[in-house]
Amino acid sequence: MQIPLSKMSCGSCGVVARLGIQGQDAKRLIELGIIPGVKICMLRTAPLGDPLLIELRGYRLSIRKKTAELIVMEV
Repeated sequence: MQIPLSKMSCGSCGVVARLGIQGQDAKRLIELGIIPGVKICMLRTAPLGDPLLIELRGYRLSIRKKTAELIVMEV
């Protein structure tokens, strides 16, 4: 099942299926290691839902919900 990263519940993990983004934003995500095939775990969300704290490749990263909506996950 494929869902946006922003819709994953806290504590769940999945694999990046594809990035639904182009240009500089896509380049930035790739530089951070968010590429298809990478396992990402959703750790928590801020009280108002933005930003999201995720873990990938052994480090934690905080990203905007707007950006997370463009990352399609296979769960």
